[in-house]
Parts: sequence; structure tokens; C-alpha cells
Amino acid sequence: MMRRVVRQSKFRHVFGQAVRNDQCYDDIRVSRVTWDSSFCAVNPKFVAIIIDASGGGAFIVLPLQKTGRIDKAYPTVCGHTGPVLDIDWCPHNDQVIASGSEDCTVMVWQIPENGLETPLSEPVVVLEGHSKRVGIVSWHPTARNVLLSAGCDNQIIIWNVGTGEAVINLEDMHPDVIFSVSWSRNGSLLCTACKDKKVRVIDPRKQKIVAEKDKAHEGARPMRAIFLADGNIFTTGFSRMSERQLALWKTDSMDEPICVQEMDSSNGVLLPFYDPDTNIVYLCGKGDSSIRYFEITDEAPFVHYLNTFSTKEPQRGMGYMPKRGLDVNKCEIARFYKLHERKCEPIIMTVPRKSDLFQDDLYPDTAGPDPALEAEEWFAGKNGGPILISLKDGYVSTKNRDLKVVKTNVLETKPATKAESVPTVQKHVSPAPSAKMEDKLEEVLREFKSLRDRVILQDRRIARLEEQVAKVAL
Repeated sequence: MMRRVVRQSKFRHVFGQAVRNDQCYDDIRVSRVTWDSSFCAVNPKFVAIIIDASGGGAFIVLPLQKTGRIDKAYPTVCGHTGPVLDIDWCPHNDQVIASGSEDCTVMVWQIPENGLETPLSEPVVVLEGHSKRVGIVSWHPTARNVLLSAGCDNQIIIWNVGTGEAVINLEDMHPDVIFSVSWSRNGSLLCTACKDKKVRVIDPRKQKIVAEKDKAHEGARPMRAIFLADGNIFTTGFSRMSERQLALWKTDSMDEPICVQEMDSSNGVLLPFYDPDTNIVYLCGKGDSSIRYFEITDEAPFVHYLNTFSTKEPQRGMGYMPKRGLDVNKCEIARFYKLHERKCEPIIMTVPRKSDLFQDDLYPDTAGPDPALEAEEWFAGKNGGPILISLKDGYVSTKNRDLKVVKTNVLETKPATKAESVPTVQKHVSPAPSAKMEDKLEEVLREFKSLRDRVILQDRRIARLEEQVAKVAL
């Protein structure tokens, strides 16, 4: 008899563990909207969660360390007039987040350094161009201030957020609802999954379809498609018999998949989360109580099942932490933020190692927060791969610049030069009294602006209610 040889992989023993109860975020009214987005976005500073809100749409932004029970009166980001459907943190500024809503708008917000102290109702910029609800927002991975949005009007718009303009509009490519959009590693191509069962690879700047596959998955339920680091495409969907499937495709020849695997007959849509550094795909099904993970390699069967992490509670949504937010000292290779009905529970994935030294094989250089290109360069046709950073000494974030929208310039100033690093040296010098006064004045002005915004919102609401009362009286 031949012995079956077990495939060697350093990720065979990835160990998932939910944190203790006191490290969860409790008493959060997670959104009940029937839309297949993850409802949660995470970065090394904040966790943002779409919540149930009366009289419009809102999401809550919590500093990572603010665990425990969240007060019902905790301030929210509440500028949309319809439910929020998707949110995405900017990869180049940890205080900037974009949101798409049923009110057909995309809004970009600047979150204060230490989180919200008062409700935030004034976005930095409102992007208007969709005629139906906006279900997908996604930042460009390497170009500063480039944001993509996809709506139920079946069109994709790519914005230059720095000028507030819609620069590219892909409106005749999808005859039906777009289920997912994914940027390639350097952001030169898009990969979309549509209700017409086609997966398309699109060059957005040339506005043409480079490749497409009809009936990538034959089932009628929603599909997802994401780009992998090597340019291949990973898809999840349903078979004709409504079994959940995953598949791997080559972009240059999409006639036949590299591989297809049947999974189970559950009906929850599978949300894929991909780590380009380790080539692991994590699949989280909406309504499931498990996270399955697979390693993608060049050898058959190409998509290797690793393990399943299971809990008792089903998940309403899921957030995924970027690599630079992980604890390298604990050999943490992924962290998820699982949404329950009333709370958010972090789940930590580690590879157990005996050594306390930095594990180079688990942490190759990863994408850092610095953009490779400015928006204008990308729109002009330039490409740039992500600027990589080492996690050896633990990632230390640089100070984020304030987000500004101007008509002719980009969101933020050019990347800091060496001369600009002087203020970090002066941190220990006691500031002059005038600086303290300026800070105090700024704080008062911020509070005043916040109160004024709240009064304006209440006025609008009163006007709406008066109109409704008048109609009922008639």
C-alpha cells in the first residue's frame, strides 16, 4: 500500500481564536439591510460598523481600544439620508473613510485622530453621479485619492476625490446589478461579478473589457470575484444545484477554470478575504458560523483547503484587518471582526511558533500606507505597485495629514520630505502658550460647528415631520 503524503505547508496549523468577552464591542445595533456587503471595515486605528439608524443612514467608528459596552448615545457618522450599504477605509490615510448609500451618494469623511466626540454629519466631500443606490465603494490600492463606486444603476464610476470629479464612467458594460468589484494588485485592472452570471476583467482607463467568462458559476445566487497577487482571479458562487462553489481562473484564458471545488449546500453568500503576502483566501459566509481558509499554490489542486474556524453564533458581516495592524510578536497572520446581531467580536488567526524571534517566512514585506502614485498620474496612464514595508520592528504609523478637497489639486499635500520630519524631534519641547490658546480655540470652533450641524439636521427633520403632519391632516 502507498502511504498518502501530507502536503507540506507552514499554514496547515493556522489556529483561530475568539477574544475574551471584555475585548468585544457590545451593544451595537448592526444594520439589518438586506445587502450582501461586509457591513464592517477595519484599519490599524479604527473599526467602523454600519448600524441601524432611524431617519437616514449611519455607521459607528470606534477606536480599536474602545472595547466593552458601547453607550447608545455614542456619536455616529450620520450624513446620509438613506441606509448605508458599504464602507471602506482609505489605504493611504487611516482617518479617511468612504461610504455608499441608498440615497445614491458617496460621501468621504475625515475621522478625528482620537475618534468621534460628537456626531459627524458634514462629509469632506459628497460625490453625486449615481441614479440608484450605491452598493460598493472601494479605494484604489496604490494611487492617492482614487475611489471607485458601483451602484444599482449598473454603472461603475471612478472619482478623483481631491477634485470631487467623476473622471471615468463605465456605464454600458453591465446589463444587470454588479455584485462585486475588485482592483488588481497595482490597480491597473478591475474584475467584476454581475447578476448576468458573467465575470469581467476591465481596463477602466481604456474603458474596455479585456476578458470575460459567461456562467462562471451557473447558480442564480450572487457571485464574488477577486484579483490575486499573480493576476489570477478567484471566484465564489453557486452551482446549478445551488451548492456553494469556489473557482480559480487565468485572466488570459477564461474558457476553462484552473480548478473548481464544491463546498456545501448552504445558501449564504461567501465573502472572500485575500492576503496577498501568504496567498491565503478566507471565506466567510453570511449567516454561517464558520470561516474556512484555503492556500493557493502553483501545484494541483491549486486551491488547498487548510481548516475551518467555527463558533456557535452566525455572522451578520465581517471586517478584515490589513497586515500592518496585526501583532507580529504573537505570530498573528489575520484578524477578523465578526458582527453578531448586537456585538462585534474580534477573531485572531495565528500560526503557533516556539521561537520569540521575528518570523520572516510569515511576514514578507507588505503594502504600506504610502501611495505609489498621485491621482492625476494614474488617470494619465501610469501604474505603480504597492510600496512595501517591513513589519520586523512592528509597524509604527506616520501622522496622517488632514484631508482637503480643492478644485484643482489633490486631497492631501505631497508626501512629507525629510525636512518635514523636524516636528517629531520637537515633541519633547514644551509648546508656547499661544499654541495652547490656538488648540483651545480650535476645539471650541469644532464644538460650535458640531452643534450648528445638529441644529440644522433637527430643523430639516422638523420640517419633514411638519410636511407629513400637514399631509395627514389633509
